[in-house]
Amino acid sequence: MAWPATSRYDTAVADGGLSLVQELMNTIPAGRPRHVDLLQDVETAQGWLDSAMACWAHATGRAAPPAGLDERGLEELQALRSDLRGVVFTADRDTGSAAGTPELRTASLGLALGADGTVSLQPRGQSWRAVVGQVLIEVLEAQRADTWRRLKTCRNDRCAVAFYDRSRNNSGAWHDVRICGNAANLRASRARRRAAASATAGADGR
Repeated sequence: MAWPATSRYDTAVADGGLSLVQELMNTIPAGRPRHVDLLQDVETAQGWLDSAMACWAHATGRAAPPAGLDERGLEELQALRSDLRGVVFTADRDTGSAAGTPELRTASLGLALGADGTVSLQPRGQSWRAVVGQVLIEVLEAQRADTWRRLKTCRNDRCAVAFYDRSRNNSGAWHDVRICGNAANLRASRARRRAAASATAGADGR
């Protein structure tokens, strides 16, 4: 199944439940031409959420909770998206530690004992509250599996699409090298040529 937000940007999708986190981050308006903000209003967001939770169920083999949205739920998802994008951006750019800052999002979670004796975290609450809880659980599980660091946002600030870095040394910087990487390299090359031409002109004028 194709994730409705992430598939718009033709980029690498995270494995398992982490793809739900990436999907929420990619509801932003980005790309050329600009895609719509999938959290712009309750109706649009509900359509996205229904599809996204179906994709999550397919990716994880678990049943998706009913996820109805209202204005409060929309605001919470928008805030969670902003928080996630902020912490991923900070971690990837190494712009400083968030240690000592207040918690950004919280959710009610419970522990469940499975038939095989495995204890797992489960979201509590109904509708959007369960979605927020599940997203935070997926972040925690990715951190435990050491895959969280591979979720990044494109270094092209005019893009900022969330992508999953599958490179061996986790050195990826662009959601799509052909689109954003080549453009950035071209801009850098032009800037170097301008600097060299300016330096040459200055030397000739002395």
